[in-house]
Amino acid sequence: MQRTFYDQPLVHGLLRRASGRILKWRGWQFDGQLPPENKFIAVLAGHTSNWDLPIGLTVALHFRVRVFWIGKNSIFRPPFKGLMRWLGGIPLDRSNPGAIVRDMAAELARHDHFVLVIAPEGTRSKVDKWKTGFYRIAEAAEAPIVLAYLDYGRKVCGVGPTIYPSGDAEADIAEMQAFYDTVTGKHPDQ
Repeated sequence: MQRTFYDQPLVHGLLRRASGRILKWRGWQFDGQLPPENKFIAVLAGHTSNWDLPIGLTVALHFRVRVFWIGKNSIFRPPFKGLMRWLGGIPLDRSNPGAIVRDMAAELARHDHFVLVIAPEGTRSKVDKWKTGFYRIAEAAEAPIVLAYLDYGRKVCGVGPTIYPSGDAEADIAEMQAFYDTVTGKHPDQ
């Protein structure tokens, strides 16, 4: 995996302290606990704003967890390509969704500690149905799915329940979506 700000202790430490203080100053609270597993998929549903990335990274810093996240190819173009990768971004090639499932499952298998953050909607726009790549990655890697959230309505960010894929994707995803019914995105209409 590429080098990120997590690999630079001084930068990582400064970012952790500064970003946490800024969020608390803005009225945000942190909630929940990470699961005991060192490898998991963190779902961040209700993705409606570009602000989800910096706030989400702050949540990761608060919980002292190194995360990688998947984003659409277009945000990895110059001049932002280096910055997005430094922040833990992995570009998604939407023309080959099977490759991302295979590659991310392999990354989870290759590392002792690996947290992959995915927005299951696949967009900031309103969708009727989640994409299931995150679930297929979790199944292939035999990894749990952690429900992370940014509740802009209550100004609470954190970690919710952990779901262990049962093989019944429809039932498991319905359970996850029920959790997010009470979470308000930055733009709830989306």
